[in-house]
Amino acid sequence: MQVEMKKHIFMLALLSFGAASPAFAYRAYVSNEKGNSITVIDTDKLEAIETVKVGRRPRGVELTKDGAELFICAGDDDAIQVLDTKTLSITGKLPSGPDPELLTLSPGGETIYVSNENDNLVTLIDVKRREQIGDIPVGVEPEGMAISPDGGMLVNTSETTNMAHLIDTKTKEIVANILVDSRPRYAEFKKDGSELWVSSEVGGTISVIDPKKRELKQKISFEIPGMSKESIQPIGISLTKDGKRAFVALGPANRVAVIDAESKKIEKYLLVGQRVWHLAFTPDEKYLLTANGVSNDVSVIDVAALKVIKSIPVGAFPWGVVVAPQ
Repeated sequence: MQVEMKKHIFMLALLSFGAASPAFAYRAYVSNEKGNSITVIDTDKLEAIETVKVGRRPRGVELTKDGAELFICAGDDDAIQVLDTKTLSITGKLPSGPDPELLTLSPGGETIYVSNENDNLVTLIDVKRREQIGDIPVGVEPEGMAISPDGGMLVNTSETTNMAHLIDTKTKEIVANILVDSRPRYAEFKKDGSELWVSSEVGGTISVIDPKKRELKQKISFEIPGMSKESIQPIGISLTKDGKRAFVALGPANRVAVIDAESKKIEKYLLVGQRVWHLAFTPDEKYLLTANGVSNDVSVIDVAALKVIKSIPVGAFPWGVVVAPQ
């Protein structure tokens, strides 16, 4: 009897420990463009836990592979700020050109590539040395930045030239200029590198590009009953790890489009906050978070259920969002 009782107590203790220690707890970092701040969200509790002041007009954000540092495009300071994610303090800044907007890291994390909207250049920064190591001339008003999974191809989108520039990371030269629809804002590779998706805000489309053949495969357009075409403005894109589904932020349409990434057909539209900009999955892809600029909140999408389950208030004009393990 005593042996059975001890076993019972031991099992209860194990269950209690498991309940107190969730297996999947992540932190999201949201850049508040007009609040000059970063809001930190606990995605286990689904609530904001801290908002810290940073540089002026923060937009693009990116985390190191270990999640220890957050790189912030402080556009009006013409710099990339470095935030220590443990202390939530700014520990330094990296050189960039004027008005940095978006950035991406090489797969190994050794190089940052930054789009500088006001000088038509992509800046290269050595992360370890914290030094600028080069520039690549691109089109007018560069914005979107993406890098292929193997690190061999860098992509920049230029808003005014209406092109996706494919850049060889070894030679630092443009190897292809692919015309897309008006005002391309964002680029995202499938995880296997087989496709590159580019959003065109004013054109209202997603261009699907074959990066190996360096050619446009097809375009995806959107229709929402009762809404004008002008209100449907694709910006942020998030593709699942298996490449089977895509989520696209539609700006002032206040919706996220869910797309079958194989057939390229729209599955449904999810109503989120106002003026949705960018998106980020939790690493387990349980949730997708959306930064909603005008309503000053983040919508939480249950990915399996394809349902918006919560709105989390953040700072003024949330723009970018990334997620890392706690």
